[in-house]
Order: sequence, then structure tokens, then C-alpha cells
Amino acid sequence: MNELARFLERAEALLARVEALLPAANETDWAAHAFRWRRRQGRGVLEAVHHVHRMRLEDLQGIDEQKERIEQNTRQFVAGRSANNVLLTGARGTGKSSLVKGILHKYAAKGLRLIEVDKNDLVDLPDIVELIAARPERFIVFSDDLSFEASEPGYKAMKSMLDGSIAGVPDNVLLYATSNRRHLMPEYMAENLETHRVGDEIHPGETIEEKISLSERFGLWLSFYPFDQDHYLVICAHWLQELGLSAKQAEAARGEALQWALLRGSRSGRVAWQFARDFAGRQRSGTK
Repeated sequence: MNELARFLERAEALLARVEALLPAANETDWAAHAFRWRRRQGRGVLEAVHHVHRMRLEDLQGIDEQKERIEQNTRQFVAGRSANNVLLTGARGTGKSSLVKGILHKYAAKGLRLIEVDKNDLVDLPDIVELIAARPERFIVFSDDLSFEASEPGYKAMKSMLDGSIAGVPDNVLLYATSNRRHLMPEYMAENLETHRVGDEIHPGETIEEKISLSERFGLWLSFYPFDQDHYLVICAHWLQELGLSAKQAEAARGEALQWALLRGSRSGRVAWQFARDFAGRQRSGTK
């Protein structure tokens, strides 16, 4: 009996140690409007984001056509009608990810939810979809600043989710992604040598076709372009007034705004926002 008691005691201690190593149950806070997919102890969990970056669509200046098209697509989705996966591509700092955040802010009250997934975790897309398939909310799976090599597992997982898996994607899930590259992959000069002519037609080589195949699976493409000087100054003035300065003060800041952009080597919405924060902060503190 003593040996049996010692064995049971050792077994209970071993079980306690094993339980301590197991990942905690995934108790998702479904009341949240935004989530991140995170891997913990080898298992993916949906982590609620309680302090979401607040962005209003009306704060995004100079991209009215892109706003109109993505908002129409999202309205259809939230209403339970057919809608497309969206790829937003183009110059950095022009409002691609901010537009997705603005869409969430406007439609969260109508059941829209956002799940942010890092590129390295895209292999978990089937698990994410399975987790939310039966939920009543409408989910946008969002991946920011994508760029792939063909051999990466996330590339293949995204292709399968978009259009290529035997398993269908539930009606309450869409994929929105941003990238500085239209085809999401690097393109090399040597690949043009694969292009061949058939009669009067030009046919791309297999490498180019493979790279195009991923972006083609997005039903809606939105392109973003670098801002000209006037556009940049309009955005600066908007943010300065949003931060409490008068229209007159915003007008007086034009010269400094241009110098700021020159030093940064870029005129973009992001640079305009950074300038406005700096300038408004200095004005309020009384410094120059």
C-alpha cells in the first residue's frame, strides 16, 4: 500500500507539472471589436484588442474614390450580401491601413469585426476561419504590409483561402490586405526573359504568372499614389485643425510643413500627421 500511495503521489505531481505546461483555454472576449491572432506555447489564440486605434473615414483626405469603393464593398458585406476580398496597394503612408481602421470604426456598431494577422501567422488561416465560422458577426481578416517569397507557407495559405481550397470560406469572412507591391511578391528583370510571343500575342512566363495569380484572387483592387504638394498641405491643415489649431494658424504652418516633408524625403498622409503632432505640440507649449 505504501508503494501504491507513493506511486499515486508521484503521478499526481507529474500531472500537475504537465498541466502547467499546457496552454490556457482560449476564452475569446467576443464583445471586442478588434482582435489579434497570437501564438502562445505553440497554439494560436484570438486576443481581444480593447484599445483600438480610432480612425474616422472623414479624417482621410484625398482618397475619396478609394474610400467610396471600399465602403460600398463593406456595406454589402455587413448587410449579408455578396462582397469581395480587397487588396490595397501603392505608395507608403497614403492611407491604406488607416482606411481599413476607418471602416471598422464606422461599421463596428453594425456587427463588423477585425482580426489582424501577421504574415508569419497566415499559415493559421484555416484555424482562424474555423473558429469564427459560426459566429453571427461579420469578420474582416486583415494583414498589413504584405510581401512574399513563393516558398513561404503563408503565401500558399492565403492563396488557398482566397480561391483554391476544397473547403469553402464562410459568408461571414472577408480578407483585406495591404502591400506596397501590387503582386505581393518581388519582381526581377530576368523574369521578363521568360515572356514569349504566340502569333501577335505576348504571353508572360510561368514565374510571372505565378506571381500574378495571388493578387488576381482579390476581387477588388484599390491603388494609392504619392501625394503632390497641394494634397499634402491640405492633409496637414486638416490634422492641425483636428488638433485644436485655427485655420489661420494652419495656414501659417505651410512653410514649416514643406520643410518637414523635405527633411523626411516624402509627402504622405503619415508625414503630414507626424508634422501636425509636432507643430501643434510646440504651439501649445509656447515653443517655436
